[in-house]
Amino acid sequence: QVQPVESGGGLVQAGGSLRLSCAASGGTFSMYGMGWFRQAPGKEREFVAAISRFGRNTYYADSVKGRFSISRDNAKNTVYLQMNSLKPEDTAVYFCAAGDAGRSISLYSYWGQGTQVTVSS
Repeated sequence: QVQPVESGGGLVQAGGSLRLSCAASGGTFSMYGMGWFRQAPGKEREFVAAISRFGRNTYYADSVKGRFSISRDNAKNTVYLQMNSLKPEDTAVYFCAAGDAGRSISLYSYWGQGTQVTVSS
């Protein structure tokens, strides 16, 4: 089974950028759609972006469309989330997940531990 591990979180000022990475080990990476979710304190985990197995299809939450971009490199078993024009409301723990690409949490079977993103105003 695949095990995702996130990296790249940190503290950034509003308007800045971060790139999150998710390296997956233990499985055939190209068999999985990959997704990014986030969870802010006191809130439910929510969908951010997803990408199909070979990158043909991508999906975004309305709140990040035009600012975030998801991509993957199957040769490196890695999925990325480029986050631009960050806002304080983007502050959350960001989770990477493997499963079937889509917006529903239920599509994903394997989850990383998360990486904190904090956007200061």
